[in-house]
Amino acid sequence: MGLIQSYGLRLRRKRLHLRAWRGRRALSPVADRTRAIRPGAILLVSVLRNERIRLPYFLTYYRDLGVDHFLIVDNGSDDGSADWLAAQPDVSLWSASGSYAAARYGMDWATRLHRRHCHGHWCLTVDADEFLIYPFCETRPLRALTDWLDASQVRSFPAMLLDMYAQETAAASYREGQDPFASLQWFDSGNYTIRPNRAYGDLWIQGGPRARTFFAAAPAEAPALNKIPLVRWQRGYAYLRSTHMLLPRGLNLTYERSGGEKPSGCLLHAKFLDTFADKVHEEAARGEHYAAGREYRAYREGLGAVPTLWCRASERYINWRQLEILGLMSKGNWA
Repeated sequence: MGLIQSYGLRLRRKRLHLRAWRGRRALSPVADRTRAIRPGAILLVSVLRNERIRLPYFLTYYRDLGVDHFLIVDNGSDDGSADWLAAQPDVSLWSASGSYAAARYGMDWATRLHRRHCHGHWCLTVDADEFLIYPFCETRPLRALTDWLDASQVRSFPAMLLDMYAQETAAASYREGQDPFASLQWFDSGNYTIRPNRAYGDLWIQGGPRARTFFAAAPAEAPALNKIPLVRWQRGYAYLRSTHMLLPRGLNLTYERSGGEKPSGCLLHAKFLDTFADKVHEEAARGEHYAAGREYRAYREGLGAVPTLWCRASERYINWRQLEILGLMSKGNWA
């Protein structure tokens, strides 16, 4: 990369931080417990709206994994999410009543929290329907992974978003506190395209059940599945587009260019529960998501025509080792 391009990316990063600083008044503290954050704590940042039914399992899952403190922005929920979160002793909660789209789809709010509270910490940035799995996650806590990344001088850890779904639509019913993957047990094992993004150094991944159903006529418009959710955060870092890519650019180089493999994980995506239809109609009407809600409009149009995402090529999830064999994640040289 030339000096002019490098300077341009540095300038863009400064602009992202300036946006977050200018929008700081949009965040109102509801329950600020950040003084309880200790050096070395593993943090989780999330921006959400109307996810009350998911929250008990979401927090339990990440607590069990090893997250020490949650930094959450609630964007105008009216289902009790804010009240429930405010009562959790390891949650710091902010309210943001402004436009999700105008806040760079929530990333301006997340950037503000990253800059103020995450410097020097390993920070996991995920949505309420994303559940990280990584090599040896059944027997090793998240801190074992971050300690190994520190020892290896690795600053960022990638995870492919893996859409999970039920064999039958009716099987995807969900109750508060339930493990969503008791119902969502299936995934696409090989329906993916990967291409390098030369501008930012990341790998752009698309495919899976959303590409073959809701975006079958325009697969290039299907949602991106590449994410970098776990980062050893420094004050000057910023996500560029959701958690798909970061600045500085070097944080996106999460794969080996000449042989070998770097470790990676997957984010099991619990989107397709029986709550999905209501969410689709709400977000399609609000138009607050990327491209004025184009993704949610595609879901709404496809819901009637596609009763199930399951097909004969679907594979039933077993564990992380299965995903490594399929090439969807890797333990690299972490033994």
